[in-house]
Amino acid sequence: MPEAVGEPLDRVDGRLKVTGQATYAADWNIPGVSYAVLKTSAISVGRIVSIDTAAAARVPGVLAVLTHKDRIKLAKDPTAVDPSSPVDRALQVLQDDRVFYGNQPIAVAVAETFEAACEAADRIMVRYEEKQPSISFESGLSGSYVPKKAGGAGEPGQSSRGDPKQALETAAIRMEEIYTTPFHTHSPMEPHATIAVWENAGKLTLYDTSQGIFGDRKRMASLFGLQLENVRVISLFLGGGFGCKGPTWSHTVLCAMAARHVNRPVKLILRRPQMFGPVGCRSETRQTISAGATKDGTLTALTNETLSHTSTMDEFTETATFPTRMLYSVPNNSTVQRLVRSDIGTPSYTRAPGEAPGTFALEVAMDELAYKHGMDPLELRLKNYAERDEDKRLPWSSKSLRECYRQGAERFGWAKRSPEPRSMREKNTLIGWGMATSVYPARRSPASAKARLGADGEVRVEAGSQDVGGGTYTIMTQIAADAVGVPVSRVTFRLGDTRYPETPVSGGSQTAASAGAAVYQAATALRDKLLAMASEDRRSVHADAKPEELTIENGQIVRRGGGNAGERIQDLIARSGRQYVEAEASTKENQDAKAFSMFSFGAQFAEVHVDADLGQIHVARMTGVFGAGKILNAKTARSQFIGGMVWGISLAFMK
Repeated sequence: MPEAVGEPLDRVDGRLKVTGQATYAADWNIPGVSYAVLKTSAISVGRIVSIDTAAAARVPGVLAVLTHKDRIKLAKDPTAVDPSSPVDRALQVLQDDRVFYGNQPIAVAVAETFEAACEAADRIMVRYEEKQPSISFESGLSGSYVPKKAGGAGEPGQSSRGDPKQALETAAIRMEEIYTTPFHTHSPMEPHATIAVWENAGKLTLYDTSQGIFGDRKRMASLFGLQLENVRVISLFLGGGFGCKGPTWSHTVLCAMAARHVNRPVKLILRRPQMFGPVGCRSETRQTISAGATKDGTLTALTNETLSHTSTMDEFTETATFPTRMLYSVPNNSTVQRLVRSDIGTPSYTRAPGEAPGTFALEVAMDELAYKHGMDPLELRLKNYAERDEDKRLPWSSKSLRECYRQGAERFGWAKRSPEPRSMREKNTLIGWGMATSVYPARRSPASAKARLGADGEVRVEAGSQDVGGGTYTIMTQIAADAVGVPVSRVTFRLGDTRYPETPVSGGSQTAASAGAAVYQAATALRDKLLAMASEDRRSVHADAKPEELTIENGQIVRRGGGNAGERIQDLIARSGRQYVEAEASTKENQDAKAFSMFSFGAQFAEVHVDADLGQIHVARMTGVFGAGKILNAKTARSQFIGGMVWGISLAFMK
C-alpha cells in the first residue's frame, strides 16, 4: 500500500465546504436561540456620562439591553490576565463606564430576531466625556518602555552581544535607516461569532470562532467560576483566523453573560465594522536599523530598535527585533523593543507576528547595504551566512538556506540581473528584480490524540485541534492512515471539540508538528495493540508470530517480508468480542529545543514592473524555495507557500 503522507490528497472536508455543509460557529441550529448585537463606543477614550436604553427596550422582540449599569459581575477580574497564557487579553465586558478605545463594547442588545437586536442596539443613546486620544508614537514616546518579556514566546525585550556602538563607529561602511509598517487589521471572511448555551446545572457550551478552544475553555471557566469540565468549546471550521481568533475576546464573554441573563441560548456575530478595535490588530512599527560592514561586505555590527504600540490597559509586543538577532552572522549586535501606550484596542497576533515586519525591515536594510557597497544582494547574504544561531549560541537543528538560495537563483534566472537602477525595462515599463530571506520558528508543543478501530474496520481519530483553513483535517487523516496501515478512505479524523484530547492553539505554525505528532503516536499505539492481539489470538493465522514480525497493510495484518495470507483487522476485533480497540498518546515538550535552534528558512525572488509615467506597480512573477522539512500533503503545502507569498506582496504594497 503506497504511503498517504506527502501525496497531494484532495481536502477531505472540501466537499462539505463547497456544498455549504461545513458547520461554522454561527451556523449551528440551536433550539430557542436568541440574538445579541453589540453597541460599541463612538469615542477613542473617555467615559460614559449617561446611557439611555429606554427606546431600545421598546423595540418589539427585545429580551434585554445590558450595560455597565446592570452590574453583572464575574468570578474573576476580566482585565487581569494569566501571565502564563500568551493569549489572554484584558477584556471590556460592561464592568464600568470607562472607554479605552474606539469600537469598545459598551452595551449588548438581546432579542428574538437579529433584526430586532440590530435596531435595539442602534437606539441606545450614549453621552460621553471625551478625552484627547493618544494614538501616535510621538504623543506617547516620552512614556515608552522596554517590556521584560515580549510576545507569546517570551522573547527578550532587549539583547546585546559584543560592542555594537564601537563597531559601528569604526566600520568601513555604515548605514542607518528607519523603516515603518502601518497598523494591519485582520478581517477574515468569517467574522468572529459565538453561540452560548447554558444548562441548568451550571454547564456552559460555546460554539466559538476559536483558534484555541482549550485556552478559550480555561479563560471562560475562570471568568465564570466554573470547573473546566463544565465548559465545552466547539469550533469545527474557521473561515480564516490569521491569529485574531487565538485569544478569548470580550464578545465571547458578553455572549455568555447575555445567555445567562436571559436564560436562553444567545448568538452573537460581530458586524464587519466591529472587527476593527475589539479583536486585535498588528501594531504599527517603527524600526531603526543600523549596520556596519568591512570593505568586503562582512557585517561587523547590526542593531534594531523597534517601537510598537500596546494599549493603555494591557500589554502586547510586536516582536520585530528577533530576525535581526539571529538571521545573519555578526559579532556585534543589539536589539531593543520599546512599547508606546496608546488609546487603541490591545494589539494581538497577526500572521507571522513580529517576524513579518521584522524581516521586512531587516531585508530592506540588507538590500540598501548591498547597494551602498556595490555588492549583489544575494552575495551579501551568502557572505554573512550564519552557520549557527549566534543569539542563542546553539547549532541549528537543520538549515538548508544556502540550498534555497542556490535553487531560487537558478530557477529565477538571478544571474541575468542587471544591477544598475532603471537599467532593466521594456518600453515604458521599468523592471526590478529583488530577493529576500524567509525565516520562521519551528515550534512544537505538548499535544494528545486518541485513535479507535471499530468492529466495522473504520479508524476514528480524535484530537481537539482546530482547522484554520490550512488543511488539518486532511493531513491528520493521512498521518493516521499510514501509522495504522489502512487506506485514507477508512479514517475519520475529528477535531474542534474540548471533549477530545487536548492540543495547543493553532497558531505559530505548530499544529502539524504538535497535533500531528500526537496523532501519529496514538495511531501507532493502536496498530501495536492490534498486532499484539493477533499474536495472542490462538484463532489468528498469525498466532505463532511475534508482534514485531507483523505489520498492517491495506487494513490487513500480514507478515513482514511476505509469508502467509493476511487477516482483516475487523475480523480480529469481531473474534475478541469487543466493539472497538483504542489507544491514546501524548507528546511532551520538545526537548530538542534546548539543544538546538529550530527554524525553517527560505528564499524568495520577485520581478516587479513599474509604469515609468504613472508609477503603477505589478508583481510579474515570484519564485519561492523553502526548507520545510517533511511535506505532509504536497497540494496543501503548496497552497500555504503561495498564500504566504501573496501576504508578502500585500504587506509590501500596503506598508
